[in-house]
Amino acid sequence: MTQETTSSFNIPTGPVIAVFCGASSGTSPAHLEAARSLAHALHANNATLVYGAGTTGMMGEIAKTLVSLSGPQSVHGVIPRSLLEIERREDEQEFGTKIVVQTMHERKALMGQKVRDGGPGSGFVALSGGYGTLEELFEMITWNQLGIHGKGIVVYNVEGYYDGLLSWVRSSVTGGFITPGNAGIMVEALDAEEVIKQLKEYKLSEDRLKLDWDEK
Repeated sequence: MTQETTSSFNIPTGPVIAVFCGASSGTSPAHLEAARSLAHALHANNATLVYGAGTTGMMGEIAKTLVSLSGPQSVHGVIPRSLLEIERREDEQEFGTKIVVQTMHERKALMGQKVRDGGPGSGFVALSGGYGTLEELFEMITWNQLGIHGKGIVVYNVEGYYDGLLSWVRSSVTGGFITPGNAGIMVEALDAEEVIKQLKEYKLSEDRLKLDWDEK
């Protein structure tokens, strides 16, 4: 993995929360408000944010809000080199620290590792977003199901944005493609405080696979 970092990227011993969200703001102001609200909740719980390092839309909003509250070392962005000109446009200190990797896979792997290394209450959160947000969310769900990590996964459902996704999970259980236990790998939260609560109280599914992923 080839990496370029502009500042130290040490993860503290407290909770580390990766947030997946859009580089766009959405049409409803409630989405950006949710990003700001989550940043305040992270600050109140002394949590570190790991995110995709974008400076626009939902990504930029949560990052700059948390930096304004907790300082640049509270926000760690991970971005592929190819996306720098598209998603990273502003002064670094306003949006925290960043590390540059080569591929999208390296981005997700590093974000996942930082969360796994975090303290109690660490986990993954999906705010509103598009294809990329869902792809990142589902990879972390799959990794949990396979036993690659045991961290909580929360969908922050703003104005019913993820109602369709949650309905699909229920339909997949009924259709026999997801077990009832694994339906709870991803949990819903309706406000920022509930996001933090769900991560702190997260319970692993008894249906997840217990595989050994350690390198031999």
